[in-house]
Amino acid sequence: MAKNKLKKSSGDRLSPLNWFNVCLFCLIGGIAWNLENMYFNTFLYNSVYAGASAEALAGTMAPTTAISRMVALSAVTAVLTTFVMGTFSDRMKNRKVFISIGYIVWGLITATFGFITKENIAGLFNLSDGVQILSLTVWAVIIMDMVMTFMGSTSNDSAFNAWVTDITTPVTRPKVETSFTFVGFVAMGIVMGVGTAAQAGAIPYKLFFGLLGLLVAVAGVIGLFTLKEPEHITKENKKTSYWADLLYGFKPSVIKENSTLYLFLLAMCLFNCAFQVFFPYLIVYLQYVVLESAANKVLLTNSLPTIIIVAVIAVAVLVAGVIFLMKLSAKKKLLGIIPGVAALIVGLIILSTSTNFFTILVGIAPTFIGYLVLTIQFGATIRDYTPPEKAGLFQGIRMIFFVLIPMVVGPAIGDIACRSVGASYINEYGIETLVPDAKMFLYSAVVAVLVFIPLLILKKKGIDKTEE
Repeated sequence: MAKNKLKKSSGDRLSPLNWFNVCLFCLIGGIAWNLENMYFNTFLYNSVYAGASAEALAGTMAPTTAISRMVALSAVTAVLTTFVMGTFSDRMKNRKVFISIGYIVWGLITATFGFITKENIAGLFNLSDGVQILSLTVWAVIIMDMVMTFMGSTSNDSAFNAWVTDITTPVTRPKVETSFTFVGFVAMGIVMGVGTAAQAGAIPYKLFFGLLGLLVAVAGVIGLFTLKEPEHITKENKKTSYWADLLYGFKPSVIKENSTLYLFLLAMCLFNCAFQVFFPYLIVYLQYVVLESAANKVLLTNSLPTIIIVAVIAVAVLVAGVIFLMKLSAKKKLLGIIPGVAALIVGLIILSTSTNFFTILVGIAPTFIGYLVLTIQFGATIRDYTPPEKAGLFQGIRMIFFVLIPMVVGPAIGDIACRSVGASYINEYGIETLVPDAKMFLYSAVVAVLVFIPLLILKKKGIDKTEE
């Protein structure tokens, strides 16, 4: 298949076709990642651990520990994959094949996930011991998650992110990152909408994973016809070896030369660590702690109009806060980023104080103001400081700070927070099961404070002054 060429849009504008592909692959990639990050966890909790005997639960790792290990091993897989495949795609200079074929295989693997059950594992390995069946099923989910992550990181983290860097400029990147964030929320809404039905047992997990997995595969097919390689990215004879390219971002000279990039990566890393302290446990927390609270059930029955009014106010504050801080960031990056970190910390502290609906709604506004502003600004700024023509080489480095460290450290801290409180839930089988606790938000806030360290160093370096 001949590689199509598409000239980079003049005047710092993306072509309609590029915008279509940016939104399509961001949306579908977001669906796949949210499916994994949010519902593989609930799949473990609601399907794999559900119905297990007290003996089997006692002889197997706790659910929060299993979630923590799954997230950590997925992160390691994502980073190693991005290093290897990102560097490979940079040498091939053909992002289209990696994106399109990768999405197709990624989707097909996701579609088969619901077939991992205790019954199937017991039959496949001829097992009868409850502890062995549960343990092996948990590890089967974890391993399949790693396989899915390999394909997702190849197509999305490596190729698609490098392609976006290739086709954008410092002028268009904040717009693209903003679209990433809001399209990401749409993807999350789609997944949660279907996932709620799966959680409630209205549809089987097989159908849930199957439908969304096939959607991802279809996007890959569309990409075969719509994705174009930018004209300024061409194949060239590499004077360095593949292994030299693989280790490029670790060179002290490269780190020193790009110190601003690495400081922003460190800030993003600490921000993501804070987010990952609670995010892997969030859906389980909402399902088994917030919605099961007797006080909240009374509020839902007697105070629903008031809850709706408070929710509308929270959304209004959220939108206004994001717009305000984004305008500040347009003038000077740190002018919007530093208040964004402060808003995130305040929101997390509020969320840690109570499971009451009103408290949660009040805490959500500043938390998501910080989350949205930091995600957009860090994402755009890191692309700005990525050396031209080396986007693929830096995707692995980016993934260390974006994924590996946060998804290993964050969930482990969250697991410690949940286990230290020891909150539990008696499931429908009469078995006591560990559940997440609101104190995980307080631990998250403590980690978020550390984001100020690299930001203050950047301020001292005069990062905003150099851009005036």
